[in-house]
This record gives sequence, C-alpha cells and structure tokens, in this order.
Amino acid sequence: MGAVEDRLAELGLSVPDVAKPVASYVPAVRTGSYVYTAGQVPLRDGDPVATGKVGAEVSPEEASACAQQCALNAIAAVKAEIGDLDVVKRVVKVVCFVASAPDFTGQPQVANGASDLLGKVFGDAGAHARSAVGVAVLPLDVPVEVEIIVEVSTPPDDQA
Repeated sequence: MGAVEDRLAELGLSVPDVAKPVASYVPAVRTGSYVYTAGQVPLRDGDPVATGKVGAEVSPEEASACAQQCALNAIAAVKAEIGDLDVVKRVVKVVCFVASAPDFTGQPQVANGASDLLGKVFGDAGAHARSAVGVAVLPLDVPVEVEIIVEVSTPPDDQA
C-alpha cells in the first residue's frame, strides 16, 4: 500500500471495488494528466447506503456520510484507471449533486463529506474547487452523487 491508502486505513477505510456502472458509461476516463470520474453514488457492496431526499427522508448528517462514500467510490474509480493513488498530484474539482427537499439549502455542508475525506486522504493536494448543487432526484433515488477530476504526475501508458 502507498501513502494515500495508508491514510485511508488510518481512517478505518479502504479502497472499495469499483462500483459497477448503472447505465452506459465507464467509471473513469484519463486524458493526458487528468482523470475524470463518472458521477459516483453512495453504493457499498453494491447497495445504496441511503435513499430519499435530503431534508425529508435523509438527514444532512446521513447525506454527508453518503457524500463520503461517493468520494471513496470516486477514489476507487481513479485507482482503477491509474493503478497507484500516490501519483495523484492534485484533486482539481469536485461536483456534488444533492437530491434535496424543496426547502433544503444545506448542499455545501453535505458536500463537505466528500471534500473533508479528500483533504484527509490527499493532504494539501486534496484542496479543490467545488460545486454543490441541489437536484430533484438522482439515480436509484440516492441522496448524493459526486464526481471528481484529479491531476496525476505520471504520463499515460501510451506516452510512457
């Protein structure tokens, strides 16, 4: 294990298997020095951690934990694409979609579940730009979906 996976282990976490896509896409794509993940939902062992709208069936705290699971799944997608998480040079951007009850306005606090994990795991390289967006509904009726963009320090296999 590398330093990033050691930090995950210190948090009592590990890189899960890559979540199987629920439609026609791939979990992550690399172009040049960047890896873009597809939106990752809070699946654990193939099942949603929670379902429903934040501010109704799902509490903000539960949603923040879902955002953390989404970020962990995004880390898994990145690792599957590049092999070694220690070559992540920077988490560039995080987008967090929050299925929200009509009067819920705490999307940034929900997104902190993902952002805080990325900061703990990648250190200074985990500081990123971010959008937190409220939406009406997400796939599988999950409360949160997260996608990330990371910059890596190694060339793609076809340029090595």
